[in-house]
Amino acid sequence: MNYTLHQLKIFTTIVDFKSITKASEALHLTQPAVSIQMKKFQDQFEIPLTEIIGRQLFITDFGRHVYDIAHKILQESDKLKSTTSEFKGLLSGQLHFSIVSTAKYALPYFLSGFVKEHPNVDISIDVTNKGTVLNNLSNNLIDFAMISILPDQMKLKSIELMQNRLVLVGAKDEVKKLDAADNDDLSSKTFIFREQGSATRMAMETFLKKRDLQTVRKIELVSNEAVKQAVLAGLGFSVMPLIGLKNELQNGSLQIVETLGLPINTQWHLAYLDGKVLSPAAQAFVDYLLGVKDSIINKQFKRAL
Repeated sequence: MNYTLHQLKIFTTIVDFKSITKASEALHLTQPAVSIQMKKFQDQFEIPLTEIIGRQLFITDFGRHVYDIAHKILQESDKLKSTTSEFKGLLSGQLHFSIVSTAKYALPYFLSGFVKEHPNVDISIDVTNKGTVLNNLSNNLIDFAMISILPDQMKLKSIELMQNRLVLVGAKDEVKKLDAADNDDLSSKTFIFREQGSATRMAMETFLKKRDLQTVRKIELVSNEAVKQAVLAGLGFSVMPLIGLKNELQNGSLQIVETLGLPINTQWHLAYLDGKVLSPAAQAFVDYLLGVKDSIINKQFKRAL
């Protein structure tokens, strides 16, 4: 056999996500690249590792045994890397984050100083929807999740970060058309929503319900960037996190609609499973974050709060 650690990582990720597509997204590789490496790995065995029934991927009994061994090999490989670094007096390892799309505007600032202090720690960030973030968290596939609303059904530890302020925005010309006195014109406007399950969508639905606004027409998109581009194009209005609108508000292409019930304030959290045994790198990051988070928030996000 002539398998590689890269192939083991691809195989175990496919099993974890039960999908080549989702595995490719998590690994930041193209789907064809993942499929090719999986085929090369499978070709080394006479017994199938996985099977497709309908459109769903399942792991075989033999594949489960290979998965367990592969997982142990990868763990020992990480230990070997860490041991080498320890003898050099360096912190190493890998930190896996899963975050909702809006959090990509914030997490890099909380990571920047830590990465500079510990260049041997590798960082993996999966930017995805809330449902996948919670699935990754509950299945212990990641070290940390960055979310704005903590789920009641999971026992978590969390570090409170910054406020997540949501405002109603529209394109410059569209906002000018509104009645500045009471914004009653909103009842006839198109609203642009995130997908079901998104925390941003929940905030928007709460706002509409409190204002008793019935949406005559709505558009649904699956990322904040897509929503922002639709609003910029004048397709409608949306409740969006202020943190992702800095440039557009500064240049005037988007404008905030001042109206009752807004802004809505939630709180960003860095969460991890209660009882999880943190790796040395993960514990070091927690200690680092607790020491510097307030100064980072004041320096980088004061205007967005």
